[in-house]
Amino acid sequence: MIRVRILAIGAVLGVVAFGVRMLLTGQAAIARRRIGKPLGEISLNADRVWKKSLEGTPIDLLLLGDSLAAGLGAEHRKETLGGRIAKAVAKRMLRPVRLRTAAVVGSESTALAGQLDSLPDEYRADVAVIVVGGNDVTHMVPPWSAAADLERTITRLQERGTPVVVGTCPDLGTLQPVPQPLRTLLSRMSHRLALEQTKVAWRTGALPVDLRQAVGPTFREQPDEMFSLDRFHPSAAGYRRTAEALLPAVEMALTQSAPVSAR
Repeated sequence: MIRVRILAIGAVLGVVAFGVRMLLTGQAAIARRRIGKPLGEISLNADRVWKKSLEGTPIDLLLLGDSLAAGLGAEHRKETLGGRIAKAVAKRMLRPVRLRTAAVVGSESTALAGQLDSLPDEYRADVAVIVVGGNDVTHMVPPWSAAADLERTITRLQERGTPVVVGTCPDLGTLQPVPQPLRTLLSRMSHRLALEQTKVAWRTGALPVDLRQAVGPTFREQPDEMFSLDRFHPSAAGYRRTAEALLPAVEMALTQSAPVSAR
């Protein structure tokens, strides 16, 4: 009798799990239809020397990661994440900043290695900013696996003498086009990944920035202003807010490392 009950309970749980999976799959399809690809998949090229009128050897800034790091959704290159950080760093440190963006739209953490491989062997950045994780969550990549890819990338950069700033996975629960309960699930999953990324950053000596806490409330409360046309990627205002959150860590990484003027 007990065995029959256990089998019955197992069957019920299996049916429930299947139903939940089908519900979430259906909601994911709804979200994809709502979001679409009105921005395309190519971000603006913001790579250049920013504030070149300032004196001194340019500070080399490298961006790695996904569409957020690449700046998809910005209408002008000065509004991309890289452009905003580069301008702000140049103004605060009174030096030109040479931006190089290796981030690629749609990337998961496993793509970070290829982004590094795409750089010339002789390239050395004075600071690298990594923002990645959203695609790992939406593609159900285990947090430990994504964090391991991040750790390997941080280590490779540090071996090149480059300090690293990690913008942890943002709160995907702020995405209004995603229906419930999938939105709540994505929020929890993105939080788990952000925690793993933070652990990796502290363990390796990189500087983590909790984007969930730093910008999540603003994106949740002001979605019309913070999100771009597709209601998925940041707008110019959203990138400004994100850059402001990352900037103190970028400055700290630069000041704690060897002076760039000694290069």
